[in-house]
Amino acid sequence: MLIATPQSMHFADALSLQSGASIRAYDLSYETYGTLNADKSNAVLICHALNASHHVAGVYADQPKSEGWWDTMIGPGKSVDTNQFFVIGVNNLGSCFGSTGPMQNNPDTDKIYGADFPVVTVEDWVDAQARLLDALGIQTLAAVMGGSLGGMQALSWTLQYPDRVKHAVVVASAPNLTAENIAFNEVARRAIVTDPDFCAGHYAAHGVLPKRGLRIARMIGHITYLSNDVMNDKFGRQLRAISKAHASGYQFSTQDVEFQIESYLRYQGDKFSEYFDANTYLLITRALDYFDPAAQFKGDLSAALAKTTAKFLLVSFTTDWRFAPARSREIVKALLDNQIDVSYAEIDAPHGHDAFLLDDARYMGVVRSYFQSKVAS
Repeated sequence: MLIATPQSMHFADALSLQSGASIRAYDLSYETYGTLNADKSNAVLICHALNASHHVAGVYADQPKSEGWWDTMIGPGKSVDTNQFFVIGVNNLGSCFGSTGPMQNNPDTDKIYGADFPVVTVEDWVDAQARLLDALGIQTLAAVMGGSLGGMQALSWTLQYPDRVKHAVVVASAPNLTAENIAFNEVARRAIVTDPDFCAGHYAAHGVLPKRGLRIARMIGHITYLSNDVMNDKFGRQLRAISKAHASGYQFSTQDVEFQIESYLRYQGDKFSEYFDANTYLLITRALDYFDPAAQFKGDLSAALAKTTAKFLLVSFTTDWRFAPARSREIVKALLDNQIDVSYAEIDAPHGHDAFLLDDARYMGVVRSYFQSKVAS
């Protein structure tokens, strides 16, 4: 079993952000797996999605059930083989898993940032990651890889630092969010900011947490991560055991948890509200909304991708309606328009957007083959 060791790096110099603001005296949490080779040419950067972190693979020595969020993908002998590659997972600025975020102190005021934490974008995260790589002495990445929001970061790497990336692996992602996706994010944000305990984002100063809003936000998000097939197969219209008795006696309720799917969503919401930060949720979903590399090219994605020189693997999943295969194919077309070397796999999987986190043999095989035949060559 791969043993993970969390690390942290401090950056004193200010990082200029896309918003025009800057942030100084910040920390980035990260983990590395495998061994960096002599010429530092085998580094693979993993970019995380909304509620993930730098803990990508393996377990902590004192927590045997603490598997990293992409442990199915990364490790000795796995699709991204840490016997060959030096894998780096970084926790993004603004997150709540160790890197500087809204729950940390602002060095300029010595008070918790809260709602005063600056807006961050995908491009800002990439710039921060590049600084970390500089500090590690890594100039060129063998590959940058991510799923969902992580895939957007991987794509942005090839545009912001085209000479530093040889391969980009973009999984279950998109070149920007659709209006429907932005709408889901906004409803989730409204659930948080209208929670009476939100306190305009300064809930920490008031000794409260907007858990009710976070629960609802997570429930909304979780619905979009699953496919209709999975929800029907797993839950259908099943009632909870206690509710079956009510139904047989026509003792219906408008507020009790009656259906299994309701129970499941409430469980997911309760769990999420215990470990995730509300301001972080607002920051990260806004970064998702803002990402659109084609915007400065009048919506022309082919023009936006003209300067990339990396080779690409894109993977999508048939039942992923949040980041549908058509969105990946937009990227494929734009890359082909620029005569970029691109491989594309569309996996027929029933699991919806969550499929990118699961151990599907076909999916793992595609990634393994790409890393062995192209990245390692």
